[in-house]
Amino acid sequence: MENTQAMTTSVKVDLFNAVDAFNGTGVPAHTLATADVFKAALFTAASTLNATTTSYTGAITEVSGSGYTSGGVTVTFGTAPNSSGTTSFLTPSASIVYSSVTLSTSFDAMLLYNDTNSGKNSVAVYTFSPQTVASGTFTLTMPVNDASTGLLRIA
Repeated sequence: MENTQAMTTSVKVDLFNAVDAFNGTGVPAHTLATADVFKAALFTAASTLNATTTSYTGAITEVSGSGYTSGGVTVTFGTAPNSSGTTSFLTPSASIVYSSVTLSTSFDAMLLYNDTNSGKNSVAVYTFSPQTVASGTFTLTMPVNDASTGLLRIA
């Protein structure tokens, strides 16, 4: 048997749990007993959200409309991060729901970000086909929480 270079699966789960701080620069005091608050904000097709998006800024390209609150809605992570094989994964425990909204400007992206962090650090950008909502509910249904389809995965 020979050694194989790899990031350990356990550290991937630890990253989701904010267990390891490799240096103190920019790392706020954090207690694992208190989960951070994550939010999901919707953005128009005029946005340029991508892998280089570092934080939520409430830019002019966030949707606006009746019933929609700037900054989006709170996302519930009721299940702990897990792993299977060499992939760790984490999925919100409930669908992300924007209730009783009217969003007449077309939107096609959702930014998941850490609202507890003072920098509103982004976690991920998700895109979908352009949508509008007229006096209704917009729901993002979550995938199965596993290594193949989990919303957040580190392989």
